[in-house]
Amino acid sequence: MTDIVITEFMDEAAVAALSARYKVHHDPELFGKTDELARLVADVPALIVRNQTQVRGDVLAAAKTLKVVGRLGVGLDNIDMDVCTARGIKVFPATGANSLSVVEYVIGSAMVLLRGAYFANAAMVAGEFPKTKLIGREIAGKRLGLIGFGAIARDAAAHGRMLGMTTVAYDPYVPAADKAWAGTERLDLDTVLSTSDVISIHLPLTPETKGLIGKDAFAKMKPDAILINAARGGIMNEEALVAALTSGKLGGAAIDVFAQEPLREAGKLFADVPNLILTPHIAGNTVESNGRVSGLVAERVMAALEGRA
Repeated sequence: MTDIVITEFMDEAAVAALSARYKVHHDPELFGKTDELARLVADVPALIVRNQTQVRGDVLAAAKTLKVVGRLGVGLDNIDMDVCTARGIKVFPATGANSLSVVEYVIGSAMVLLRGAYFANAAMVAGEFPKTKLIGREIAGKRLGLIGFGAIARDAAAHGRMLGMTTVAYDPYVPAADKAWAGTERLDLDTVLSTSDVISIHLPLTPETKGLIGKDAFAKMKPDAILINAARGGIMNEEALVAALTSGKLGGAAIDVFAQEPLREAGKLFADVPNLILTPHIAGNTVESNGRVSGLVAERVMAALEGRA
């Protein structure tokens, strides 16, 4: 009998640690095989997933003996938390373990897009030397505006300040008296949007945040602003982003998360859009963070199975 089903990629050392004590079924592509997944989880006490596995509906209903879900990441929008809570299923995200990778993605993307010199391959190969067209901007002295001010956003603010940025943020759920605001100015959403040089989204996807960054929000941004979304797809309206970039009303964007993942046909929307970096929900995934995330989740799942958590 299988004890633990792992539906997406996980660090091999962590899988080995689990396999030394439990019978493990690990298929990195299982998230896309809904019927097989429902059959496999029918009698297992533990399930480990990333963001592509939908732990809800028929899959969760089929998991009659499920006791614990390990989430290789921090977002929980792919897990029906109401049902898990009602059934006493413990859910353990890898809080904090991939923060540095996300922060480096945000800062690195901002630097690339501000500098603007890294999209010149085609011109260079064609024999051109577009030196005057590629005079970009420094990150030092720019304002980093954070939409949401949780742990990752706070780390991004700290890294930004080390590079000479000033930092502001919008988050109505973090009280003004919270010590987290030290070094970062607390502003309303419209002011963050209209005054920031780099805007980075750090929100969960909820009914309240869905579509928050749309046509009206883009209209408030500086025409040379940089937008980064490594939080959740659906918070930002993709059609509005494309319109802003193609009309020259936004300086650039790096988008790691999408309303539909994988993009498939929806990817055509982004074809030939200037100053745009697209990545496959990978901001939090590096060799180092995968090791930290996998190790932390493996330990928490084992602790739960052994009555230690």
